Amino acid sequence: MTSAELSVAFFLQMFFILAACRAVGWVARRWGQPQVIGEMIAGVILGPSLLGLFWPGAQEFLFPPESLNTLYVVAQLGIGLYMFLVGVEFNTALFHSRLRSAVSVSLAGMLVPFIIGTALALWLVKVPGLFSEQTRTFEAILFLGAAIAITAFPVLARIIQDRGLTGTALGTLVLAAGAINDAAAWCVFAVVLATFGGGVVVAVKAFAGGIGYALLMVFAGRKLLAPLGRLAEAEHRISPGLLGVILMLLMLAAWAMDAAGVHAVFGGFLLGAAMPRGFLTQELRQQLEPLAVVFLLPVFFAFSGLNTRLDMVASPELLLIAAVVLVASIAAKAVACWAAARLAGEDNRTAMAVGALMNARGVMELIILNIGLQKGIIQPALFSIMVLMAIVTTLMAAPLFEWVYGKKARARGELGAI
Repeated sequence: MTSAELSVAFFLQMFFILAACRAVGWVARRWGQPQVIGEMIAGVILGPSLLGLFWPGAQEFLFPPESLNTLYVVAQLGIGLYMFLVGVEFNTALFHSRLRSAVSVSLAGMLVPFIIGTALALWLVKVPGLFSEQTRTFEAILFLGAAIAITAFPVLARIIQDRGLTGTALGTLVLAAGAINDAAAWCVFAVVLATFGGGVVVAVKAFAGGIGYALLMVFAGRKLLAPLGRLAEAEHRISPGLLGVILMLLMLAAWAMDAAGVHAVFGGFLLGAAMPRGFLTQELRQQLEPLAVVFLLPVFFAFSGLNTRLDMVASPELLLIAAVVLVASIAAKAVACWAAARLAGEDNRTAMAVGALMNARGVMELIILNIGLQKGIIQPALFSIMVLMAIVTTLMAAPLFEWVYGKKARARGELGAI
C-alpha cells in the first residue's frame, strides 16, 4: 500500500474502532463491566474471530495486513500516554505505606504461577500442536510461567479508575503489586527470547535497562522533574512549550523501555509517578486524559483483538486443556495473591479484592502470546487456549471485585458510585 492508501485506510479504521468501542462499551457497562472490557471485546468482534469469520471480505477491506503496522504504532502511543496519566495519579505516599503488602502480593503472583506453569508445561510440551518442535522444556516452563503470572496492568489501571479506587489504599496496593509483578514477568520473558535465539544481549538489555530506569525514576526522578512543577505553579498554567517538553520526555521514556525489551507502558507509568504533584499533575490530567482515554486507548485494545483467533479451540481435547489451563491459572494467581495479602496483614475482604483484581490478564497477556507466536515458541492452538484464558479472567475481575468488596464498600460509604 502507498502512503496515501494507508492514510485512507487508517481514517476508516479509526471510525470503526471508535464506533465499535463506544457501542460495545455501552453494552458492557449495562452488564456491570467497565468500558475497557467492551473495548477488548470490540477488537475481537472486528478481527478474524467474528467479522473475519462471517464476513471475511469486509474484514480484509477494513483491516488489510499492510495497515496493521500503522495501527500498532498508534496503539503504543495510546497505551504509553494513558499509563503516564495513571502514573501521574499514582499515590506514592500510600505506595510506601503498603510496600510490604505490594511486594508480598507480587512475589506470590510470580512464584505460584511458575510452580503451576512447570506442571502444565511438563504435560503440554508432550501434546502435539501446542509448542513448536524447537521449544525446549525449560523454555516452555518459563514461557507458561510468565504467561500465567502476567497481570493486565493497563486493564487493571482502567478497572481501578472505573470502580472509583484511584488514589485509595487498595487501588494503590494493587497497582503497585501489578507493576512489580509485570516488570518481573517481562524480564523472565526476555530470558525466554534470549535462550530461544534472541541472544543473551536481549536478557541483559531487559534487566539492566528496566532496573536502571526504575532506579533513576524512583530515586532521582522527582528532583530532576521538580523545575517543571515550579514553572507551572509560577505561570499558573501549562504553556504549550512546557507541555511539549513533558510529551518529549514521555516519548523518550517509552522509547527507552521499548528499546530495552520491557514495554513502553512502564516508561510512561514510572515517568508519571515521578512527576511533581500539585498544579502540574492536575492540569496534565485535565488536558491529556480525554484524548488518551476516548481517542487513543481504544486503538490499543482493538489492535490486540485484531490478532486474536478464538475459533481455534474446537476439539474436545483442546477444550479440556483450555479448561484445565483456566482453572490452574485462576488458582495460581487469584488464590496466591489473596493468601499473600492475608499474610502481609490485610483483612480478608481487602485480600479477596486484591486476588480478584490481580487475576485479570487482559492485553498484557495478549502481547506476550503474540510475541511467542511470532517467534515460533508456541503454535496457534496453544495461543488460542491462552487467549481464551486471558479473556475469561479479565471478564471475571470487575464482577468478582464487586461481589467480594465493592458493593459492601459502597453501601458503607467507603467508595463512591461507579
